[in-house]
Amino acid sequence: MENMRNRRNIKHGYARGWGIQFGDLKEKTLNDPLYRQAVSLITGRSVVSEDNRINLFLIIRDYLKDIPAGDIIEFGSYKGGIAIFMATIARQSHPKMKIYSLDTFAGMPETDSAIDAHNKGDFADVDLDELRRYAEGLGLSNLEFVRGPFEQTAESVLSRSKGVALAHIDCDIYSSVAYSYDVVKPRMVDGGYVVFDDALYSSCLGATEAVEDLAIRRDGLNCEQIFPHFVFRMFKDRR
Repeated sequence: MENMRNRRNIKHGYARGWGIQFGDLKEKTLNDPLYRQAVSLITGRSVVSEDNRINLFLIIRDYLKDIPAGDIIEFGSYKGGIAIFMATIARQSHPKMKIYSLDTFAGMPETDSAIDAHNKGDFADVDLDELRRYAEGLGLSNLEFVRGPFEQTAESVLSRSKGVALAHIDCDIYSSVAYSYDVVKPRMVDGGYVVFDDALYSSCLGATEAVEDLAIRRDGLNCEQIFPHFVFRMFKDRR
């Protein structure tokens, strides 16, 4: 595949990362009608940064069309904003795509104080019934919120999926990031995207360590982007 180096597309990584950080891609995206529509629907429902949100928009709209068809799975939904954002984009760009958003919707599980800055119960201020009603009112029939610990829900969801084109891992702590990555990895379509939202944040060194331990050291992956967040590609051919 052209522009491939160490199992990542260098041209695509630069186009998004450099374009957002130093070029005019951020300004162009902020003025894109679909982006503006999707953002308008999630006021007060997301803490994901603007740059990260822009990158997700670009991957979904412009890059998923170049890999085998698959679904989107999100590990860590909080108030559902990014799930709604992704579902709004996918509804137009990929009408057959399903978005699964997994969370306890009751706050963080047990954390490891040796590495994680978050505590059990953080992010518990969510009304899942209201969230589901809101998404239904937007006509997002392609979006499903799944309640419960990942260990109890992910395998069932993945068994219903036709494969995963994009895994958005946004769960802050070592154990949750590690589990999410390992459970979704075998279900990724060829060339699928694994995006770690928070592994570059100062408050999420547990997430950083999970990426270092598993994706980089154990699996030998090289990221396609380091800005605005870690993006890795999953290919079937390991050569």
